[in-house]
Amino acid sequence: MSNKNKLSADQQKSLISTLKSRFEKNMSRHKGIEWAKVQARLEANAAKLWSLYEMEQTGGEPDVVGFDKKTGEYIFFECSAESPAGRRSFCYDHEALEKRKEHKPKDSAINMATEMGIEILTEEQYRELQQLGKFDLKTSSWVKTPAEIRKHGGAIFCDRRYDHVFTYHNGAESYYAARGFRGSLRV
Repeated sequence: MSNKNKLSADQQKSLISTLKSRFEKNMSRHKGIEWAKVQARLEANAAKLWSLYEMEQTGGEPDVVGFDKKTGEYIFFECSAESPAGRRSFCYDHEALEKRKEHKPKDSAINMATEMGIEILTEEQYRELQQLGKFDLKTSSWVKTPAEIRKHGGAIFCDRRYDHVFTYHNGAESYYAARGFRGSLRV
């Protein structure tokens, strides 16, 4: 791990405090999970802590949403009310970014997720997130697009309107001020 992907002791302490506070305020998202075990896992995984820091810095508000008994990993999703503000106006992936000849966005959702060390939510994960609250009432979020759709130039995104979760399609090279992406991380 390079130095740019390391947090100072103060940054680590501050992030863990923020995550703990969010965890305690939203207990319905992670019933049966103990913060002390999550914190121990975080403190043992500096690279994952850096990724959570990046999620937090770009407005994602990561929180624990599950535990994988097979791997012993805690699952974090970004739980900001709207698609993370620091990650909007991106096209879907690098191929789409390269296809744009004019008015290119500064990055793509897949590129930035990779740089942050996170995975973009799948449609299934997005629907799981929506069971925990009401998200993306004014924005939308790119979700992992199946290869069959992507090979035809499309990509999919989701949002919540009329108290219902919708999945839509768009050209992968499109981008909008109200569309970002949400990520997941296993620690």
